[in-house]
Amino acid sequence: MRIAGRLASEVLDFITPHVRPGISTGELDRLCHDYMVDVQGTIPAPLNYAPPGHTPYPKSICTSVNHQVCHGIPGDRVLKSGDVVNIDITVIKDGYHGDTSRMFEVGNVSTQAKRLCAITYECMWRGIRMVRPGAHLGDIGHAIQTLAEASGYSIVREFCGHGIGTRFHEDPQVLHYGRPGAGVKLQAGMIFTIEPMVNAGQARIRQLADGWTIVTADHSPSAQWEHTVLVTEDGHEVLTVSAGSPPPPPA
Repeated sequence: MRIAGRLASEVLDFITPHVRPGISTGELDRLCHDYMVDVQGTIPAPLNYAPPGHTPYPKSICTSVNHQVCHGIPGDRVLKSGDVVNIDITVIKDGYHGDTSRMFEVGNVSTQAKRLCAITYECMWRGIRMVRPGAHLGDIGHAIQTLAEASGYSIVREFCGHGIGTRFHEDPQVLHYGRPGAGVKLQAGMIFTIEPMVNAGQARIRQLADGWTIVTADHSPSAQWEHTVLVTEDGHEVLTVSAGSPPPPPA
């Protein structure tokens, strides 16, 4: 899982210089796909992924731009200055999944968009810092929700973090809101993602006709960051880190 996590993060390192005005999300997908398959020898987990009730996902990464919350399908859309985009990477290496995402600012981004991305990043880390044996999943969700709402934002509730290992999505579900002391008690050896989706406006979302892309109902911008986290004997270890990972915010 450490290897898979690092490799997923290294795909984001690789694609970072390409995320600029004028590139299409489809080209970002092609570059990432070729890097995963030809350079890393990994399998892009999203490609043809088909949970119950869904058509197979047609691409190797997710690119969610501006008011797209998650699961944006790469295609002809060309990024322009002022856009923010989440790139979500999941690789499979030797049967194990590494899952991580980052926000990217394209060209000159507004102060409001920068703040949304920064607060969402801090929300993720507030949640990560709650992870230790004996803590509860509700502690993670409460820490994330408290900061997001105090900052004037809302938490998407229909999507959550998840256990991960030899399968892409496993129990437990890791909600990004909740009450301290509620939910599953954490034990050493658990591995799950923490991936808050934070909206600048209302929490309500809707699904586009492609069957995958989720957008904010009020067209407000949304941001998301994701790490895969291991519960250790005395705390936690973030598995999806690499040379280009942004540093954690000050505690």
